[in-house]
Amino acid sequence: MIPTFRYHPDPIGTGAFIQGEARKCDCCGTSTEVWYENPFYTAADGVECICPECIASGRAAAQFGGEFQDAASTDSVSDPARLDELVHRTPGYCGWQQEYWLAHCDDFCAFVGYVGWDEIKEMGIEKEIEETYDQDICGFGLEDIKENLTNNGGMQGYLFRCLHCGRHLLYADCD
Repeated sequence: MIPTFRYHPDPIGTGAFIQGEARKCDCCGTSTEVWYENPFYTAADGVECICPECIASGRAAAQFGGEFQDAASTDSVSDPARLDELVHRTPGYCGWQQEYWLAHCDDFCAFVGYVGWDEIKEMGIEKEIEETYDQDICGFGLEDIKENLTNNGGMQGYLFRCLHCGRHLLYADCD
């Protein structure tokens, strides 16, 4: 069982954590069959395996002077404790370019997963995405998104959900 991450509720499903043969956590030294596979921004060398508990507790970020999300690549929220939780105690996601974490209702959103426009239509949330999409953050017009957003394609979508009102938001980038 892995800890619950408010801003990344399904880190195994999104591929942030890998399950496999036991490895030693570089932070706490314990054996783990689940380890972090996504970006960790640190100047420390040799950090290749971090267990979920060391992320959730903030131990890995503190021990290695690192962040799981670039604090400058997030929407703004008024409570600095929320930014601290996001960058120091939440597993990140992998983007084509620089990952960006969206916020809504003055809190960071939960990362749902990787999507293309087909997945958005299958979920029945295309109208919601049309209403919440922010071209200024992504740099692409909504029509470009509708025509070119393909999961695992050249234009990738990253789906988020507001923890307070439940609305879905989309961030996108290109390879």
